[in-house]
This record gives sequence, C-alpha cells and structure tokens, in this order.
Amino acid sequence: MARFSIPYLGLLYLCCWAAIADAKVYAKYKDPKLPIASRIKDLLNRMTLAEKIGQITQIERKNATFDVMKNFFIGSVLSGGGSAPKTNDSAADWVNMVNEIQKGSLSTRLGIPMIYGIDAVHGHSIC
Repeated sequence: MARFSIPYLGLLYLCCWAAIADAKVYAKYKDPKLPIASRIKDLLNRMTLAEKIGQITQIERKNATFDVMKNFFIGSVLSGGGSAPKTNDSAADWVNMVNEIQKGSLSTRLGIPMIYGIDAVHGHSIC
C-alpha cells in the first residue's frame, strides 16, 4: 500500500476544501424543473424577515434606486400618475430606468426580481 506523507495529505485536504468552498450552493428555488410549491418553500426558508418584509413592500418610482432596491429588498415599484423618468421621456428612458432599478433587485443575496407597475387608469401615453 502506498504511503502518503503529511504534507501531501494536507495539500489534498486544501484542494478539496477549496473546491467545496468555490462550488455554488444548489438553490431549489432557482430550478425551473422542480414543482412551484417546492421552489416557493425553499425560497421562503432561505429568506430573512427583512427580505420577506421588503418583498411585500411597494414603493413609488421616485424613491426607487439601485441602492434602495438592494438594501431594502423591495418587491414592487409603481409609477403613479404622472411619474415618469424625466420630462419628454422616451421608451428608451423608461427601459433604462426600469433596468437600473431591476439591477438593484437582482444584486441582492437571493436575486429576486422586482415587479414594476404603471398607474395607467386612462391608458398609456408614454410612447
């Protein structure tokens, strides 16, 4: 039987530890092949109370920034009546605004996307 010296065993241990530490943790909630109920249960079990509160919170677009979305785990943003990215806004302005807010949401620990809503009681006139 081959004999291993302590330094070689130590090196083997370090390599295994590094591989395990570098591996991504399997997250059931991100696996589209699993049943929805299983994914929801996994996600809720991973969430902190602050993340759960943030996910049931909706804020006005004027308050939504990358940092607010990331730090408070906000689940929903609403553009209320008259709330637009800027005067004479274009479709590209809206896309850029929503994408920037969404990046904040996706940068959180769990990467939960936000829901974006527009108050369009009388129809859209943004394009």
